[in-house]
Amino acid sequence: MQHKACCSVQRSLPRADALPTTERLTSDERVVSTAHAGTTAAHAQQHSDLIEIAGNSFVMGTNELIGFQDDGEGPARLVKLDAFRIAATTVTNRQFNQFVRETQYVTEAERLGSSFVFYLQLSQSLKNTVVPVSKELVWWVDLPDACWQRPSGPGSTHLTIPEHPVVHISWHDAQAYCAWAGVSLPTEAQWECAARGGLPEKRYAWGDTFEMNQPLPCNIWQGEFPNAPREGWQPEPQAAQSYQPNGFGLFNTVGNVWEWCADWFSSDYHVSTSVENPLYAIPTGKRSMRGGSFLCHDSYCNRYRLAARGANTPSTTSSNCGFRVAGNV
Repeated sequence: MQHKACCSVQRSLPRADALPTTERLTSDERVVSTAHAGTTAAHAQQHSDLIEIAGNSFVMGTNELIGFQDDGEGPARLVKLDAFRIAATTVTNRQFNQFVRETQYVTEAERLGSSFVFYLQLSQSLKNTVVPVSKELVWWVDLPDACWQRPSGPGSTHLTIPEHPVVHISWHDAQAYCAWAGVSLPTEAQWECAARGGLPEKRYAWGDTFEMNQPLPCNIWQGEFPNAPREGWQPEPQAAQSYQPNGFGLFNTVGNVWEWCADWFSSDYHVSTSVENPLYAIPTGKRSMRGGSFLCHDSYCNRYRLAARGANTPSTTSSNCGFRVAGNV
């Protein structure tokens, strides 16, 4: 049996009147404020090496019935995209640190005072003091002081893993970074096109199959989920530039960390958006995510396929979610 919530957990939006006055800004207002906070030549170089993807048509989505019906993975259709650029990796701790140093930006997890962490990422002392999010999600902990700077909570630090994906980043945080760096979040269509690496209608960035008893080509759950990871494998993100890149040079489009996209999430995406440069722009309360994470496993969540789709509220942060950036040609 597959369960829907193994590798993502959701935070409800806080009431506006429950926030301090300085935090009652809309996401757009926060982005505009941040974009003007640190205009220097340094951030212009953050993503000067984006990979160019030529304008093309590709088959997006899938007709396979191996995912979750409510995710709206199909029907598969031919989609046409204008040329765009996209990063080879997710944004790293080093890159996000540069943004924070220039702008003094405070992420949503830091302002809230906690973020969601997978329980096996905690130190033994922390495991003895925290409680699960719920009876259904016993592997998730809403951990005080967890944030991008302390990805596994108090006692951990981003400074020792500068080239790992930055995590505990909300959709709003990702937007603020993009405004500062002069880039954008990829649309779902751009993300899937680039993630496929030029291989048409494949499940994964390398083809249709892989063997779980062989060295894996991506960072997904190894062992029995959620309590018995395989000996020698740790349930945590790997470096952003790990494993083999796909045909376009992108790393970790399968597994590792979820990646925010520009679209609002709808299960009707494939039947209601245009076949040319599709973007779901009608607010639904949740934003789209792609790629799956190190917590994905067939026994619970097989969303590490290229056509698979995820979603979460734009203020949610967790230890398995980051973002990749894109840009115009």
